[in-house]
This record gives sequence, C-alpha cells and structure tokens, in this order.
Amino acid sequence: MCKIQVAVLVQMIAEELLPWYDRHARELPWRLSPWQKRNNPDLLFADPYRVWLSEIMLQQTTVATVKGYYEKFLMAWPSVHDLASEELDNILSAWAGLGYYARARNLHKCAKVVAEQLGGIFPDTEEGLLKLPGVGPYTAAAIAAISFDRPTTVVDGNVERVIARYYALEDPLPGVKPQMKECAQKQTPNERAGDYAQAMMDLGATICTPRSPGCVICPINGACLARKSGIAEVLPKKAPKKEKPTRRAYAYLFLSEERGVLLRRRPEKGLLGGMTEVPTGNWIVQGNAERDPGLDQLSQWTELDGIVKHTFTHFHFEITVLTTKVSRNHDEVAKAVQGKWAHKSDFAALALPTVMKKILHHADYI
Repeated sequence: MCKIQVAVLVQMIAEELLPWYDRHARELPWRLSPWQKRNNPDLLFADPYRVWLSEIMLQQTTVATVKGYYEKFLMAWPSVHDLASEELDNILSAWAGLGYYARARNLHKCAKVVAEQLGGIFPDTEEGLLKLPGVGPYTAAAIAAISFDRPTTVVDGNVERVIARYYALEDPLPGVKPQMKECAQKQTPNERAGDYAQAMMDLGATICTPRSPGCVICPINGACLARKSGIAEVLPKKAPKKEKPTRRAYAYLFLSEERGVLLRRRPEKGLLGGMTEVPTGNWIVQGNAERDPGLDQLSQWTELDGIVKHTFTHFHFEITVLTTKVSRNHDEVAKAVQGKWAHKSDFAALALPTVMKKILHHADYI
C-alpha cells in the first residue's frame, strides 16, 4: 500500500469517526459519553478507577456480562481504597462466574499497590500503568487514553476487525497483529484520543461486526478498502485453531446430612488459584483419570454415572464424580482433606467456580 493511500485513509478516519461517535456513542456505566462531557464541563475524562475496573473485567468477557458485575463491585467497593482493604476471598466470591480468576487476584494486588504505594492515584501514562499488577499493553493504553486523553494506541478485538477491513489486511491472525498495530498507531489523533479509542471500539461492536457488517451505515465506509473489494465479511482472516487437549480427573464429594459438603481452597498459583473446589485428584493431560490414593483411603466411594464436562480456554475438562457419606469424625476428615464443611446456604459467599458448581449439580446437591 503506497504512502499517499495510507495518508488519505488516516485523514478520512480522523474526519468521519468522531462526529459519528458524538451522535451514537454507547451508554456504558464506566464511561463519560460525549453529551455528559458537554453538560458537565468539569468532567472531561472518566474516573481511572472505574475505567481500570471495567477493562480488567472486560478481558475476554462481553459487555453484557460485565455490566452487572461492574455495578455490583462498584456498589461494594466504590473506591480503590475500599477494594484494597477488602479480603481476597470476598473479591473472589463476587468475581465467581466471570472466569479467568487470575484477573481477580491481580485486581486485588493492583488495588493495594495504587492505594498503599501511590496514594490512591493511578499513573497517568502508559508506561506507569504498565508497572501495575495485571495491567498489560492493551489495558494500559485504554486507561491512559480514556482517563487521561493520552494519544495511545488502543487495539482490542473490535478495533482489530475495523483495522483489518479498513486497510484490507488479508494476512491471517495472529500474524497480522503487528501490522494492525502499526496502522492503528498512525491514525490515532493527538486530540480527543480517549473518545477516538472508544469510537473505534463502538464501531466494531455495533456496525463493523464479525458477521453481516453494516457497511451501508458505517461512517468510514467511503474509504474502506475491504468494502470496495467486497471482502469485508471474510476479514480478519484467522489461522486454523489448534485442537484443544482433554484433561481428566476424579472429584471426591464428601457429603454429610449434618455438615453439608466438604470443600477446600485451591493453591494460590495456577488455574482457578485461590478458588474453592470440590477436592479433586490430579488433572491428567493424556489418558484416563487417576484416583488419588490419599483421598481414596479416607472412605468407601461410589462412582456416579456419566461425567461432568467443562471447557477452559486452552483445554477441555472431563470429571468423574465419586461420592461418600460422612456421619462421624467430621473434623478429622476435614483436616485430612485440608478443607471446610459448607452448606448450600454458604455457597453464595464462596468463590465457587462454574466447573465446581457443575460437579455439585451432577451429584444432585444443587
């Protein structure tokens, strides 16, 4: 693509996108819309705490899902100081259902750093934000642009799609990402950078959608190379996905009429770190699930029919559920498992991942 053509495309997107955003910006609870800014001259930029909280939640999660969680978090912890002073278990419990629980742990770590080391003030540069726990390149760029109007290059999945189509980038993802970033960087304006970043995201979310893009009503359709070539719907192209492996394990469900069900906390590091689990054996990467000798010897076990299936980002998970009834020596059993007894009424306060709820449901416990 020649330099003159790139310059024209950059100029077109700068001239057309922001006026469209001023009229059609989505109303989101963590955002200051253009009309809010016009009506409140003192509120030029969104609260960095709110933007940071929303961006961490939005990582690999949809806006529709995040809205309810965001409002619940903001009600419970209206400031970064409130969040920093909360117990991690309570944050993990409130996070349950959002997935990717390492984000919740980093959320707590980051809140502590900002509250205890930075006086409750978020850094206002991309470089400073990148030093915070759990804040990667995209999140740092988004906070810097939206909260401080820094001309950073904000590229999420929606923006990638807009860029791929606008410049007709036909190389497949993920290899084309550096070229997308380069194009996005060239067209980022120095003024209203935060509004521009949100305009690009809104365009991808509402018009330049993955299927059936609304090219006819797109504000930048006049210069879109993919539209001119009739290939908008097939971009961006993706490399073939690798087949996910399947891991297998046994789950050991201790049941008591008196105490409920025996649960324990997973190690802090690793998948579902710090979350509450039904005790399980090793998660075998290849082959059949293996029984856990330590758990096996604690009781006589009944294997339930069928298996529990769950899919994580990088693998499928199949769980065979074993159950036993405990009528005495409850404290000794809990100590041996390093767990605690819990009733159904306690589950709402526990950081109980979806896969563990599936195990309990399979055993007709919930």
